Formats: sequence, structure tokens, C-alpha cells
Amino acid sequence: MNRPLALFFSIVGVLLLGGISYGFSAAGSVWIVLGFSLAAVLFVGFGFALKARLRRKQEERKDR
Repeated sequence: MNRPLALFFSIVGVLLLGGISYGFSAAGSVWIVLGFSLAAVLFVGFGFALKARLRRKQEERKDR
């Protein structure tokens, strides 16, 4: 994964975790916490899947 893409994933991940903490402290809403938690889990999972896909493509190029 290249640096700009990794930076994007790290910034968005931190913002999603910040949203979870906002839901706990300021808003006090369970729905906000659940929404940000679900979004964070899906986003991290998408990042892992993307990283694996990019790694596979890179390995295919090396084999040629």
C-alpha cells in the first residue's frame, strides 16, 4: 500500500474512532456509538482486503 493511501486509511480510521468517543461523551447516544463502531469495523476490514488485493497484484507482477 502506498503512503498516500495508508495516510488516508489512518486519518479516516482515527476520525471514526473519534466519532465513537464523541458518541460516548458528548452526545450520550447509543445509536451514534453503534453507527461509528460499525463504520469503523467495515472500514478497517475494507482496508485489510484492499491491502491483500494490492499485495497479490504486486506478487503477480514479480512472477512474470
